[in-house]
Amino acid sequence: MRVTLLYFAAARERAGIPRETVELRDGATAADARDAACAAHPGLRAIAERLRLAVDQEFAPAERPLRDGSEVAFIPPVSGGSGRHRISDGPLSIDAPLQAVAGTDCGAVVTFVGTVRAQNRGREVVRLDYEAYAEMALRVFARIEEEARSRWPGTRVAIHHRVGTLEPGAISVVIAAASPHRADAFSACRQAIEELKKDAPIWKREHYRDGSQWVGLGS
Repeated sequence: MRVTLLYFAAARERAGIPRETVELRDGATAADARDAACAAHPGLRAIAERLRLAVDQEFAPAERPLRDGSEVAFIPPVSGGSGRHRISDGPLSIDAPLQAVAGTDCGAVVTFVGTVRAQNRGREVVRLDYEAYAEMALRVFARIEEEARSRWPGTRVAIHHRVGTLEPGAISVVIAAASPHRADAFSACRQAIEELKKDAPIWKREHYRDGSQWVGLGS
């Protein structure tokens, strides 16, 4: 069967290509796809165990069976539009997510704004390159909002994230959480950024005056 392999960030650099189609045996699993990728691109072997696997835009265990036409993505550790959520290659508006969630049924709106730091781990950062598996990231954003609604009834969340090249001081992410109660709005906003950093397939490469590296992988 034919399976499409997608490589992102450090995985793409090591494979040397962003995507390819391979032939796998019937009944192959995500692990078989990973093995095929490493065989074709030996540079991937050094980080293979640190890559998360996604099948058809959902995180999947290595034993997940594949079908003819499956899409398998290799997701490096994250540094980490659908509905209220957006991924944009242009400047972000702080007001847009707020307006997406505000309403007379909510007594509080909490906004988180993430910006690019000029210093990180003792090194001067001259710019960041953000890259995303956009379709899957938007699914993660929607799941984060669904979890917030389940935990804090009446809560709405909007997540807008930037991709591309950003200089120090630029806004990289804006999250707005609205809820009938202020404590719930604060909690939902905090959970959203923590879950985004953990699960959204968005990566950043930090550039310094003397080099660069993918944050979270150090490659």
